[in-house]
Amino acid sequence: MRPVLVVHGGAGHIPSERAQGSMGGVCAAVKAGYHVFTAGGSSVDAVVEAVINMEDNPHFNAGRGSVLTAGGQVEMDALVMDGRDLSSGAVSAVSNIANPVKLARLVMEKTSHVCLTAGGAAAFARQMGVQEVPTESLITEYSRARWRKNQAPGANPVECQMGKMGTVGAVAVDSEGNVACATSTGGILNKMEGRVGDTPCIGSGGYADNSVGAVSTTGHGEAILKVVLARHILYHMEQGRSVEEASDLGLSHMKSRVVGLGGVVTVDTKGEWSARFSSNQMAWAAACDQTLHWGLYRGEHFTEPIVQKL
Repeated sequence: MRPVLVVHGGAGHIPSERAQGSMGGVCAAVKAGYHVFTAGGSSVDAVVEAVINMEDNPHFNAGRGSVLTAGGQVEMDALVMDGRDLSSGAVSAVSNIANPVKLARLVMEKTSHVCLTAGGAAAFARQMGVQEVPTESLITEYSRARWRKNQAPGANPVECQMGKMGTVGAVAVDSEGNVACATSTGGILNKMEGRVGDTPCIGSGGYADNSVGAVSTTGHGEAILKVVLARHILYHMEQGRSVEEASDLGLSHMKSRVVGLGGVVTVDTKGEWSARFSSNQMAWAAACDQTLHWGLYRGEHFTEPIVQKL
């Protein structure tokens, strides 16, 4: 069984001055996660490593670089799911945590719960010895500028979302055929305090099941929630559709039913994969058979060999 890892850096519109950073970021993330396989790691290890890499990259709306709430604060969500036994962990509305996906994995592995939120998640993080970081360390000047622009009289909320609509995520299948997904986000710009989108919700922000495959989603959270996008796509795969066909059907349904745009990365248990989106752009990258794949626009697909670390 060949291991496969696919990541996305968010669907939406990426300004030209940030495109190169986004593309470099997803390629670096997929390489970091793929290297986990060579060290004997599992699909869960790989997706978490890839998402951590993007949470630490200020080009993405997750971890450092998260968008701000209406009150100028950071509230982040994350999800991890293991397709072997459907084990899941999620956190929502967390602040002062550099890597929410790490905390989501701890929820999955160290508690009998699936999701912890806000103050409860913060208390659990302290219990687990997760280091708190100053909120300011998670806020980039770019996010602050977008927030200020949206506060101005006569601001166009749609324009202010440009470049910050996306979530980061990853799906993988390892050499034993086990699938996993991980998704992380700062949410949508100028959201109400306490707003929770699709990311930490199983079946919407992601889903992984060894009987079929794994999906991680990105786009407008409210739309994704309404159609339970990740599980919807896996349903089509259960009916015999390919990963690409199923992904397109799910995205098309979301667009026609609730006028929602977004993107997904999908993998099945045989190692077939896809990166599909209905938005203008989605930074994505994949690694399999020692080859790096990446793209930004629909129909764009570049490849190059992956050089092994010594």
